[in-house]
Amino acid sequence: MALVKKDNRLTSSQSFVCVGFAGFFSKTVTSPLEVVKIKSQVGTFHCKSGFWKGFVLIYQNEGLRGFWKGNFASCFRHTIAVHLIVHLHMDELGFISRWRAIFAGGLAGVAAALVTYPLEVVETRLVIQNCRQPTYIGVVHTLTKIYRNEGLLTLYRGFSLTVLGAFPFSVGCYAVYMSLDKLWQEPPFRFTPLQNFINGCLAAGVAQTLSYPFETVKRKMQAQSGQLPHFGGVDVHFNGMTDCFLQVVRNKGVLSLWNGLTANTIKIVPYFGLLYTCFEMCKQVCLYRNGYIVSPLSYKLTPGVDQSLRPSELEEMKRYRRNRNFGPGESSFGNRW
Repeated sequence: MALVKKDNRLTSSQSFVCVGFAGFFSKTVTSPLEVVKIKSQVGTFHCKSGFWKGFVLIYQNEGLRGFWKGNFASCFRHTIAVHLIVHLHMDELGFISRWRAIFAGGLAGVAAALVTYPLEVVETRLVIQNCRQPTYIGVVHTLTKIYRNEGLLTLYRGFSLTVLGAFPFSVGCYAVYMSLDKLWQEPPFRFTPLQNFINGCLAAGVAQTLSYPFETVKRKMQAQSGQLPHFGGVDVHFNGMTDCFLQVVRNKGVLSLWNGLTANTIKIVPYFGLLYTCFEMCKQVCLYRNGYIVSPLSYKLTPGVDQSLRPSELEEMKRYRRNRNFGPGESSFGNRW
């Protein structure tokens, strides 16, 4: 049974804008927590004294600007990845079924990461550097410098961990989120913004915790470089993925694979909540502009409008009505409106 269906009442450009706006807003708001999380995963000196001390040290060494390093790369990567994942989940009729979401989730995540992974490496490098003494300046400069000095493969270092971690993440996220209609006892299209907030928080919390050790090792592999001061600030030295796992467990303990989980947990709750809520709010504005609902503040349908029509079809029918100027009872087609 299909639980999610592509909303054909939005144009492709409107869908892109909604996803982009939601991702940009949620990532920008939670960027300080993301910076602290990445530094904790890499093991830089900023976060060795705890969660709150990490904020203080970043502010003292880099100022407020230090909390938004790599945010543009992160936002751009998110927009591309979400569109790819949604597109790969959809069947030919525009549906996402529960089993399709769960079993295809890992593959869709891997496919999206393959395209956007260099931007994730860029984000990590921008976050770990001191923005007052930068090695990299902006996304394009970072990509170019890594490619010239370290080679193309460096931009995909740690990608295998994305493959390993994508499946538990996708299974946890979608399995929880797609089952929440039972919790609310109503179909997903009737969820309020508050319900969408709670849904996103629960799904993200479970998924991120399951896949977190893979992300920690991946961040260390992305950060380590002989071209950077202190080899990127990584707290262990290693050769390859397996050796990184072993060195972390031997020298820092198993629980260190979850370093930064506090910042991640605090971040992931508002991030996914704002992501879903902002998307729904933006969607409502678009639906109102297209003429499907009576107000951008609610989902109350416009009386007499066929919700199955696409925006172009609806606009064409409106023009047709204006040109023909049907009167009451003149046509069964006119009565439909």
